[in-house]
Amino acid sequence: MKTAHGYLTYCTNIHAGEDWDNHFAALKLHFPKIKSALSQTQKMGIGLRLSNVASEELSQREQLLIFKQWLLENNAYVFTMNGFPFGGFHNTIVKDQVHAPDWTTTERLDYTKRLFNILAELLPENIDGGVSTSPLSYRYWFPSDDSLGLAKEISTNHILDVAEHLIDIFNSTGKTLHLDIEPEPDGILESGKEFLEWYQNYLLNAGVKRISSKYAVSHDQAEKMIKKHICLCYDVCHFAIGYEPHAEVIKQLAAERIQVGKIQISAALKAPMTEDIDTRSKVKEAFAGFNETTYLHQVIARKSEGGFIRYRDLPEALADAENPLVNEWRAHFHVPVFEKDFGLLESTQTDIADVLEIQKNNPFTNHLEVETYTWEVLSETLKLPIDQSIIRELNWVAKQLST
Repeated sequence: MKTAHGYLTYCTNIHAGEDWDNHFAALKLHFPKIKSALSQTQKMGIGLRLSNVASEELSQREQLLIFKQWLLENNAYVFTMNGFPFGGFHNTIVKDQVHAPDWTTTERLDYTKRLFNILAELLPENIDGGVSTSPLSYRYWFPSDDSLGLAKEISTNHILDVAEHLIDIFNSTGKTLHLDIEPEPDGILESGKEFLEWYQNYLLNAGVKRISSKYAVSHDQAEKMIKKHICLCYDVCHFAIGYEPHAEVIKQLAAERIQVGKIQISAALKAPMTEDIDTRSKVKEAFAGFNETTYLHQVIARKSEGGFIRYRDLPEALADAENPLVNEWRAHFHVPVFEKDFGLLESTQTDIADVLEIQKNNPFTNHLEVETYTWEVLSETLKLPIDQSIIRELNWVAKQLST
Protein backbone atom coordinates (compact mmCIF):
# COMPACT_ATOMS: atom_id res chain seq x y z
CA MET A 1 0.00 0.00 0.00
CA LYS A 2 1.21 3.49 -0.71
CA THR A 3 2.14 5.54 2.35
CA ALA A 4 3.50 9.05 2.69
CA HIS A 5 6.95 7.49 3.15
CA GLY A 6 7.05 4.83 0.45
CA TYR A 7 5.36 1.78 -1.02
CA LEU A 8 4.72 -0.74 1.77
CA THR A 9 4.14 -4.46 1.27
CA TYR A 10 5.15 -7.88 2.55
CA CYS A 11 7.42 -10.46 0.97
CA THR A 12 5.61 -13.53 -0.33
CA ASN A 13 8.46 -15.81 0.76
CA ILE A 14 6.19 -16.21 3.77
CA HIS A 15 4.15 -18.64 1.64
CA ALA A 16 5.38 -22.18 1.01
CA GLY A 17 5.56 -23.62 -2.51
CA GLU A 18 8.36 -23.64 -5.05
CA ASP A 19 6.64 -23.88 -8.45
CA TRP A 20 4.51 -21.15 -10.01
CA ASP A 21 1.22 -22.98 -9.54
CA ASN A 22 1.82 -23.13 -5.79
CA HIS A 23 3.09 -19.55 -5.64
CA PHE A 24 0.05 -18.31 -7.52
CA ALA A 25 -2.38 -20.44 -5.49
CA ALA A 26 -1.01 -18.93 -2.27
CA LEU A 27 -1.36 -15.40 -3.67
CA LYS A 28 -4.93 -16.02 -4.76
CA LEU A 29 -5.80 -17.48 -1.36
CA HIS A 30 -4.20 -14.87 0.88
CA PHE A 31 -3.59 -11.58 -0.92
CA PRO A 32 -7.22 -10.50 -1.51
CA LYS A 33 -7.99 -10.93 2.21
CA ILE A 34 -4.91 -8.94 3.19
CA LYS A 35 -5.62 -6.19 0.70
CA SER A 36 -9.26 -5.96 1.78
CA ALA A 37 -8.15 -5.31 5.35
CA LEU A 38 -5.39 -2.82 4.52
CA SER A 39 -6.05 -1.13 1.18
CA GLN A 40 -9.62 -1.81 0.14
CA THR A 41 -10.01 0.97 -2.42
CA GLN A 42 -6.42 1.79 -3.40
CA LYS A 43 -4.00 -0.36 -5.35
CA MET A 44 -1.63 -2.46 -3.26
CA GLY A 45 1.82 -3.67 -4.24
CA ILE A 46 3.19 -7.17 -3.84
CA GLY A 47 6.72 -8.17 -2.84
CA LEU A 48 6.97 -11.24 -5.05
CA ARG A 49 9.26 -14.15 -4.29
CA LEU A 50 9.86 -16.58 -7.15
CA SER A 51 12.06 -19.65 -6.98
CA ASN A 52 14.13 -20.43 -10.05
CA VAL A 53 11.59 -23.01 -11.19
CA ALA A 54 8.69 -20.61 -10.69
CA SER A 55 10.54 -17.88 -12.61
CA GLU A 56 10.99 -20.20 -15.57
CA GLU A 57 7.30 -21.07 -15.54
CA LEU A 58 6.08 -17.48 -15.14
CA SER A 59 8.34 -16.43 -18.01
CA GLN A 60 6.03 -18.30 -20.35
CA ARG A 61 3.93 -15.70 -22.13
CA GLU A 62 0.60 -17.34 -21.39
CA GLN A 63 1.31 -17.61 -17.65
CA LEU A 64 2.53 -14.02 -17.51
CA LEU A 65 -0.62 -12.73 -19.22
CA ILE A 66 -2.84 -14.70 -16.80
CA PHE A 67 -0.96 -13.22 -13.84
CA LYS A 68 -1.14 -9.69 -15.24
CA GLN A 69 -4.90 -10.07 -15.65
CA TRP A 70 -5.20 -11.29 -12.04
CA LEU A 71 -3.23 -8.29 -10.83
CA LEU A 72 -5.54 -5.99 -12.78
CA GLU A 73 -8.68 -7.64 -11.42
CA ASN A 74 -7.36 -7.42 -7.84
CA ASN A 75 -6.14 -3.83 -8.08
CA ALA A 76 -2.61 -5.04 -7.38
CA TYR A 77 0.87 -4.64 -8.84
CA VAL A 78 4.41 -5.90 -8.32
CA PHE A 79 7.22 -3.44 -7.61
CA THR A 80 9.79 -5.47 -5.68
CA MET A 81 10.95 -9.08 -5.79
CA ASN A 82 13.02 -11.33 -3.57
CA GLY A 83 15.70 -13.06 -5.61
CA PHE A 84 17.80 -14.28 -2.67
CA PRO A 85 16.56 -17.90 -2.26
CA PHE A 86 17.09 -19.67 -5.60
CA GLY A 87 15.53 -23.01 -4.68
CA GLY A 88 13.50 -24.54 -1.88
CA PHE A 89 12.83 -22.24 1.06
CA HIS A 90 10.19 -24.12 3.05
CA ASN A 91 9.79 -27.70 4.26
CA THR A 92 13.44 -28.44 3.56
CA ILE A 93 16.81 -27.88 5.24
CA VAL A 94 17.96 -24.52 3.88
CA LYS A 95 20.84 -23.40 6.13
CA ASP A 96 23.85 -22.09 4.14
CA GLN A 97 22.35 -23.44 0.89
CA VAL A 98 20.17 -20.32 0.78
CA HIS A 99 23.21 -18.80 -0.99
CA ALA A 100 23.43 -21.57 -3.61
CA PRO A 101 23.97 -21.23 -6.45
CA ASP A 102 25.92 -18.11 -5.57
CA TRP A 103 27.08 -15.12 -7.61
CA THR A 104 30.15 -16.99 -8.86
CA THR A 105 27.80 -19.06 -11.04
CA THR A 106 25.96 -18.39 -14.29
CA GLU A 107 22.90 -20.07 -12.78
CA ARG A 108 22.52 -17.17 -10.33
CA LEU A 109 23.13 -14.66 -13.11
CA ASP A 110 20.56 -16.19 -15.45
CA TYR A 111 17.96 -16.51 -12.69
CA THR A 112 18.37 -12.86 -11.69
CA LYS A 113 18.12 -11.61 -15.27
CA ARG A 114 14.96 -13.67 -15.68
CA LEU A 115 13.44 -12.06 -12.58
CA PHE A 116 14.17 -8.63 -14.00
CA ASN A 117 12.59 -9.55 -17.32
CA ILE A 118 9.43 -10.56 -15.45
CA LEU A 119 9.52 -7.43 -13.29
CA ALA A 120 9.91 -5.19 -16.34
CA GLU A 121 6.67 -6.70 -17.65
CA LEU A 122 4.77 -6.31 -14.38
CA LEU A 123 6.06 -2.96 -13.12
CA PRO A 124 3.61 -0.05 -13.46
CA GLU A 125 4.73 3.18 -15.10
CA ASN A 126 6.38 5.83 -12.92
CA ILE A 127 7.57 3.36 -10.24
CA ASP A 128 11.06 1.95 -9.94
CA GLY A 129 11.45 -1.78 -9.39
CA GLY A 130 13.97 -3.82 -7.46
CA VAL A 131 15.15 -7.39 -6.91
CA SER A 132 16.99 -8.20 -3.69
CA THR A 133 19.76 -10.77 -3.78
CA SER A 134 22.46 -12.64 -1.90
CA PRO A 135 25.59 -10.83 -0.59
CA LEU A 136 27.66 -12.61 -3.27
CA SER A 137 28.04 -15.90 -1.40
CA TYR A 138 28.59 -17.63 1.93
CA ARG A 139 32.04 -16.66 3.16
CA TYR A 140 32.93 -19.98 4.78
CA TRP A 141 32.82 -21.72 1.42
CA PHE A 142 36.09 -19.88 0.66
CA PRO A 143 38.75 -20.85 3.23
CA SER A 144 41.62 -18.67 1.99
CA ASP A 145 42.03 -14.97 1.20
CA ASP A 146 42.87 -15.87 -2.40
CA SER A 147 39.73 -17.94 -2.92
CA LEU A 148 37.60 -15.27 -1.26
CA GLY A 149 39.12 -12.55 -3.44
CA LEU A 150 38.54 -14.62 -6.59
CA ALA A 151 34.90 -15.18 -5.57
CA LYS A 152 34.47 -11.43 -5.20
CA GLU A 153 35.97 -10.79 -8.65
CA ILE A 154 33.81 -13.38 -10.42
CA SER A 155 30.69 -12.28 -8.57
CA THR A 156 31.36 -8.64 -9.37
CA ASN A 157 31.65 -9.38 -13.08
CA HIS A 158 28.33 -11.22 -13.02
CA ILE A 159 26.68 -8.34 -11.17
CA LEU A 160 28.03 -5.97 -13.81
CA ASP A 161 26.39 -8.24 -16.41
CA VAL A 162 23.14 -7.56 -14.59
CA ALA A 163 23.86 -3.82 -14.53
CA GLU A 164 24.26 -3.85 -18.31
CA HIS A 165 21.01 -5.81 -18.63
CA LEU A 166 19.21 -3.17 -16.55
CA ILE A 167 20.74 -0.32 -18.52
CA ASP A 168 19.47 -1.97 -21.71
CA ILE A 169 15.98 -2.37 -20.20
CA PHE A 170 15.98 1.30 -19.20
CA ASN A 171 17.11 2.38 -22.67
CA SER A 172 14.36 0.35 -24.35
CA THR A 173 11.46 0.82 -21.91
CA GLY A 174 12.28 3.81 -19.72
CA LYS A 175 11.77 1.64 -16.61
CA THR A 176 14.29 1.97 -13.80
CA LEU A 177 15.19 -1.37 -12.25
CA HIS A 178 17.82 -2.03 -9.60
CA LEU A 179 19.56 -5.01 -8.05
CA ASP A 180 19.47 -4.68 -4.25
CA ILE A 181 22.33 -6.54 -2.57
CA GLU A 182 21.48 -7.75 0.93
CA PRO A 183 24.33 -8.06 3.44
CA GLU A 184 23.79 -10.68 6.13
CA PRO A 185 25.91 -12.40 8.78
CA ASP A 186 28.45 -14.79 7.27
CA GLY A 187 27.80 -13.58 3.75
CA ILE A 188 30.84 -12.41 1.82
CA LEU A 189 29.32 -8.99 2.44
CA GLU A 190 27.94 -9.04 5.96
CA SER A 191 27.98 -5.40 7.06
CA GLY A 192 27.53 -1.88 5.78
CA LYS A 193 31.28 -1.36 5.92
CA GLU A 194 32.02 -4.47 3.85
CA PHE A 195 29.35 -3.54 1.31
CA LEU A 196 30.81 -0.06 0.88
CA GLU A 197 34.36 -1.40 0.56
CA TRP A 198 33.27 -3.92 -2.06
CA TYR A 199 31.27 -1.30 -3.93
CA GLN A 200 34.21 1.07 -4.18
CA ASN A 201 37.09 -1.39 -4.57
CA TYR A 202 35.48 -4.03 -6.77
CA LEU A 203 32.23 -2.89 -8.38
CA LEU A 204 33.18 0.67 -9.34
CA ASN A 205 36.83 -0.19 -9.89
CA ALA A 206 35.91 -2.83 -12.49
CA GLY A 207 32.64 -1.35 -13.67
CA VAL A 208 33.32 2.27 -14.51
CA LYS A 209 35.78 1.50 -17.32
CA ARG A 210 33.64 -1.37 -18.60
CA ILE A 211 30.36 0.61 -18.69
CA SER A 212 32.11 3.69 -20.07
CA SER A 213 33.53 1.68 -22.95
CA LYS A 214 30.39 -0.30 -23.77
CA TYR A 215 27.99 2.67 -23.75
CA ALA A 216 30.43 5.36 -24.94
CA VAL A 217 29.90 7.58 -21.89
CA SER A 218 32.28 9.40 -19.56
CA HIS A 219 33.61 7.73 -16.44
CA ASP A 220 31.43 10.00 -14.30
CA GLN A 221 28.34 9.03 -16.26
CA ALA A 222 29.29 5.34 -16.08
CA GLU A 223 29.55 5.60 -12.30
CA LYS A 224 26.11 7.20 -12.13
CA MET A 225 24.67 4.42 -14.26
CA ILE A 226 26.09 1.76 -11.97
CA LYS A 227 24.78 3.53 -8.88
CA LYS A 228 21.35 3.81 -10.48
CA HIS A 229 21.07 0.08 -11.02
CA ILE A 230 23.14 -1.56 -8.25
CA CYS A 231 21.85 -0.70 -4.78
CA LEU A 232 21.73 -1.94 -1.20
CA CYS A 233 18.91 -3.89 0.39
CA TYR A 234 18.76 -2.60 3.97
CA ASP A 235 17.56 -5.61 5.97
CA VAL A 236 17.04 -4.16 9.44
CA CYS A 237 17.34 -7.55 11.15
CA HIS A 238 20.75 -8.21 9.58
CA PHE A 239 22.14 -4.78 10.44
CA ALA A 240 20.77 -5.05 13.99
CA ILE A 241 22.43 -8.43 14.54
CA GLY A 242 25.75 -6.76 13.72
CA TYR A 243 25.11 -3.92 16.21
CA GLU A 244 25.49 -1.48 13.33
CA PRO A 245 24.75 2.24 13.84
CA HIS A 246 21.88 2.74 11.40
CA ALA A 247 22.10 6.52 11.10
CA GLU A 248 25.85 6.35 10.43
CA VAL A 249 25.55 3.61 7.80
CA ILE A 250 22.74 5.42 5.98
CA LYS A 251 24.71 8.68 6.14
CA GLN A 252 27.79 6.99 4.64
CA LEU A 253 25.72 5.53 1.81
CA ALA A 254 24.29 8.97 1.05
CA ALA A 255 27.75 10.53 1.11
CA GLU A 256 28.90 8.03 -1.53
CA ARG A 257 25.64 8.51 -3.48
CA ILE A 258 24.92 4.80 -3.22
CA GLN A 259 21.19 4.17 -3.15
CA VAL A 260 19.13 1.92 -0.90
CA GLY A 261 16.80 -0.06 -3.15
CA LYS A 262 14.53 -1.14 -0.31
CA ILE A 263 14.23 -1.50 3.42
CA GLN A 264 13.42 -5.05 4.46
CA ILE A 265 11.57 -4.58 7.72
CA SER A 266 12.52 -7.48 9.96
CA ALA A 267 13.46 -8.19 13.56
CA ALA A 268 16.03 -10.44 15.25
CA LEU A 269 16.24 -11.78 18.81
CA LYS A 270 18.49 -10.33 21.50
CA ALA A 271 19.19 -10.61 25.21
CA PRO A 272 21.81 -9.48 27.73
CA MET A 273 24.10 -12.26 28.94
CA THR A 274 24.45 -11.30 32.58
CA GLU A 275 27.15 -12.45 34.98
CA ASP A 276 24.52 -14.17 37.11
CA ILE A 277 24.87 -17.87 36.27
CA ASP A 278 21.23 -18.76 36.95
CA THR A 279 19.88 -15.92 34.80
CA ARG A 280 22.30 -16.72 31.99
CA SER A 281 21.23 -20.35 32.07
CA LYS A 282 17.59 -19.33 31.68
CA VAL A 283 18.46 -17.02 28.78
CA LYS A 284 20.33 -19.88 27.12
CA GLU A 285 17.26 -22.09 27.54
CA ALA A 286 15.06 -19.37 26.00
CA PHE A 287 17.32 -19.11 22.94
CA ALA A 288 17.38 -22.91 22.68
CA GLY A 289 13.63 -22.78 22.15
CA PHE A 290 14.33 -21.17 18.77
CA ASN A 291 16.90 -23.78 17.71
CA GLU A 292 15.26 -25.32 14.64
CA THR A 293 16.82 -27.11 11.70
CA THR A 294 15.53 -25.26 8.62
CA TYR A 295 17.35 -21.93 8.55
CA LEU A 296 20.71 -20.58 9.68
CA HIS A 297 20.44 -18.69 12.96
CA GLN A 298 23.80 -16.96 13.24
CA VAL A 299 24.58 -15.36 16.60
CA ILE A 300 26.81 -12.34 17.13
CA ALA A 301 27.88 -11.90 20.73
CA ARG A 302 29.17 -8.58 22.02
CA LYS A 303 32.14 -8.80 24.36
CA SER A 304 32.25 -6.74 27.55
CA GLU A 305 35.60 -5.17 26.67
CA GLY A 306 34.74 -4.53 23.01
CA GLY A 307 34.65 -6.62 19.88
CA PHE A 308 32.46 -9.54 18.91
CA ILE A 309 32.34 -13.30 18.73
CA ARG A 310 30.54 -14.70 15.68
CA TYR A 311 28.84 -18.07 15.75
CA ARG A 312 27.82 -19.65 12.44
CA ASP A 313 24.62 -21.12 13.89
CA LEU A 314 22.70 -21.18 17.13
CA PRO A 315 23.99 -24.58 18.36
CA GLU A 316 27.57 -23.22 18.37
CA ALA A 317 26.47 -20.26 20.47
CA LEU A 318 24.52 -22.45 22.88
CA ALA A 319 27.63 -24.56 23.43
CA ASP A 320 29.53 -21.40 24.45
CA ALA A 321 26.76 -19.75 26.47
CA GLU A 322 28.83 -19.63 29.66
CA ASN A 323 31.58 -17.55 28.02
CA PRO A 324 32.34 -14.84 30.62
CA LEU A 325 33.70 -12.42 28.00
CA VAL A 326 30.23 -11.92 26.49
CA ASN A 327 27.50 -9.54 27.67
CA GLU A 328 24.89 -9.73 24.88
CA TRP A 329 23.64 -12.06 22.17
CA ARG A 330 21.81 -11.19 18.98
CA ALA A 331 20.45 -14.08 16.91
CA HIS A 332 19.32 -14.27 13.28
CA PHE A 333 15.71 -15.36 13.63
CA HIS A 334 13.10 -13.29 11.80
CA VAL A 335 10.49 -12.92 14.54
CA PRO A 336 7.19 -11.01 14.07
CA VAL A 337 7.92 -7.29 13.88
CA PHE A 338 4.92 -6.32 16.02
CA GLU A 339 6.26 -8.24 19.05
CA LYS A 340 9.01 -6.83 21.24
CA ASP A 341 8.77 -9.06 24.31
CA PHE A 342 9.64 -12.75 24.05
CA GLY A 343 9.91 -13.46 27.77
CA LEU A 344 13.58 -13.38 28.73
CA LEU A 345 14.38 -12.42 25.13
CA GLU A 346 13.51 -9.28 23.21
CA SER A 347 13.31 -8.51 19.54
CA THR A 348 15.31 -5.79 17.83
CA GLN A 349 12.04 -3.94 17.18
CA THR A 350 13.57 -0.65 18.35
CA ASP A 351 16.03 -0.89 15.43
CA ILE A 352 13.07 -0.96 13.05
CA ALA A 353 11.61 2.10 14.75
CA ASP A 354 14.97 3.90 14.44
CA VAL A 355 15.31 3.11 10.72
CA LEU A 356 11.73 4.10 9.97
CA GLU A 357 12.23 7.37 11.86
CA ILE A 358 15.21 8.14 9.60
CA GLN A 359 13.07 7.25 6.60
CA LYS A 360 10.30 9.61 7.76
CA ASN A 361 12.62 12.55 8.35
CA ASN A 362 15.02 12.03 5.46
CA PRO A 363 13.70 9.43 2.98
CA PHE A 364 16.41 7.23 1.48
CA THR A 365 14.23 4.73 -0.45
CA ASN A 366 10.62 4.30 -1.53
CA HIS A 367 10.41 0.50 -1.16
CA LEU A 368 9.36 -0.87 2.23
CA GLU A 369 8.90 -4.62 2.58
CA VAL A 370 8.11 -6.61 5.71
CA GLU A 371 10.02 -9.89 5.69
CA THR A 372 9.06 -12.37 8.38
CA TYR A 373 9.44 -15.79 6.81
CA THR A 374 9.74 -18.02 9.89
CA TRP A 375 6.04 -18.46 10.70
CA GLU A 376 6.17 -22.18 9.94
CA VAL A 377 8.98 -22.81 12.42
CA LEU A 378 7.75 -20.54 15.23
CA SER A 379 6.37 -22.15 18.35
CA GLU A 380 2.61 -22.64 18.41
CA THR A 381 2.20 -19.93 21.05
CA LEU A 382 3.53 -17.30 18.61
CA LYS A 383 1.47 -18.36 15.59
CA LEU A 384 -1.62 -16.68 14.23
CA PRO A 385 -3.44 -17.49 11.00
CA ILE A 386 -1.10 -16.25 8.27
CA ASP A 387 -3.44 -13.57 6.92
CA GLN A 388 -3.93 -12.09 10.39
CA SER A 389 -0.19 -12.16 11.01
CA ILE A 390 0.63 -10.26 7.80
CA ILE A 391 -2.14 -7.72 8.40
CA ARG A 392 -0.94 -7.14 11.95
CA GLU A 393 2.65 -6.66 10.79
CA LEU A 394 1.75 -4.17 8.06
CA ASN A 395 -0.56 -2.25 10.39
CA TRP A 396 2.22 -2.00 12.96
CA VAL A 397 4.63 -0.60 10.36
CA ALA A 398 2.01 1.81 9.01
CA LYS A 399 1.47 3.10 12.55
CA GLN A 400 5.21 3.68 13.00
CA LEU A 401 5.26 5.67 9.78
CA SER A 402 2.27 7.80 10.73
CA THR A 403 3.30 8.82 14.27
